[in-house]
Amino acid sequence: MQNNHINYIEFQAKELVSIKQFYSAAFGWSFTDYGPNYIAFSGCGLDGGFYKSDQEIKNGVLVILYHENLTVAKANVIHAGGQLSKDIFSFPGGKRFQFVDPSGNELAVWSDQ
Repeated sequence: MQNNHINYIEFQAKELVSIKQFYSAAFGWSFTDYGPNYIAFSGCGLDGGFYKSDQEIKNGVLVILYHENLTVAKANVIHAGGQLSKDIFSFPGGKRFQFVDPSGNELAVWSDQ
C-alpha cells in the first residue's frame, strides 16, 4: 500500500444478498461477509465493499485513499481546504475519516495502523 493512492471503493446498497448475487453473476466478483451490514469484494482490479443503507442513494460510491498516518492526512486535508464529514473512527481492520473536497465530493482516508 502507498500513501495517498486510491486503495478501496465503497458503495451503498439497499440489500446485500441481491447486490452480491448481481456482481457475482455479472462480473465474477468474490465476496467476504462482515456481518449483516457489510460485504467486501475482490477479484475486480480494485478491492471494495458494499454497506447496507436505508437512505436514498444519490452518488453511492465512496473513494477511499490509504495513508499510514491519519493524523497527518487529516491535517493535510484541512489545510488544503477540505472539510471533515466524519472524524477519525475505528472499524474492523483499521481506522478512517471522511471529508468533503471544495467541490462537494466526499472521500475517505483509512489506515491499518
